[in-house]
Amino acid sequence: MYALARPILFSLAPETAHNLTLGLLSATGPLARGIARGVYRAPNPRLQLTVAGLTWPGPVGLAAGLDKNGAALPFWPALGFGAVEVGTVTAHPQPGNPKPRMFRLPAEKALINRMGFNNHGSAALAEKLTALRGKGAYPVPLGVNLGKSKVTPLDEAVEDYAVSAERVARLADYLVINVSSPNTPGLRSLQGADTLGAIVEAVVQRSEGRPVFVKLAPDLTFEALDEAVAVAEDSGAQGIIATNTTIERPRVTEDFGPGGLSGAPLRPRALEVVRHVAAHTTLPVIAVGGISTAIHVIEALEAGAKAVQLYSAMVFGGPGLIAQINRDLITLLDARGVARLADLCA
Repeated sequence: MYALARPILFSLAPETAHNLTLGLLSATGPLARGIARGVYRAPNPRLQLTVAGLTWPGPVGLAAGLDKNGAALPFWPALGFGAVEVGTVTAHPQPGNPKPRMFRLPAEKALINRMGFNNHGSAALAEKLTALRGKGAYPVPLGVNLGKSKVTPLDEAVEDYAVSAERVARLADYLVINVSSPNTPGLRSLQGADTLGAIVEAVVQRSEGRPVFVKLAPDLTFEALDEAVAVAEDSGAQGIIATNTTIERPRVTEDFGPGGLSGAPLRPRALEVVRHVAAHTTLPVIAVGGISTAIHVIEALEAGAKAVQLYSAMVFGGPGLIAQINRDLITLLDARGVARLADLCA
């Protein structure tokens, strides 16, 4: 089905195709979601993982950025995702950066974006999550990714993150502090020790006991990564997400200007960061960056990750990608004589 739809979607501007897809998914009702569950199926119980005390039915989570405002939240678990992360959301609603701001590189299976945290604000997301939770428990862990509002000065960033955390914490299963997007001026400076520690402490204090993760950039040196991870750990964070998009352009033949690169070209550096971070902390690490196959998932787990997320691969692989990865993982476990995927995380 996606093979037929993809040429049509790729004939549209990337952001237009993105919004059209989200609009269609947000309009699906229980019948359509039931059909999707029947087609794609829940992950095999052998793929269940535990991350920061949360049970993921499968190892592949939806990364932040694809569904910033939670438009299609009821639909994602039907595709086989083990967790879903919405956002990035900010304390103030904001339109984001000028368009065009999203670009495809089909040959490289990559995206470049300079979206700038376009979202309806954390208050609007809290309202949406309240309605969702009112219909019963969400079937997979639900994370909310928090960023700084563009209008908020850097010296007021702590309170900006705290406001959003307070609004959504009781409605989420985990929170993520995003200080690593390259598309908000000055944001990456918040990865420095003094400010990062204060942000983490403020979010943890308002987290309602939910695990708090810190999402880091792939462009940090190992020394800077070590410092950021140590600060996160000392300030009460319970996990690390590695990595965000990169401002570098590895193995990219066409450049569309400033913005973060995601997808296949990012994977070598992201895996390198995951391996390094996992070796230098006891916090669980969620791997993100260029993951699109079952082999990639296993490589990330063997590098020290406890689970993975993806986004760009969905653009190129379509809605059946997660179910395919889950099926292929069972085949790989059988070939290795491994009973459970969690055994690779020991």
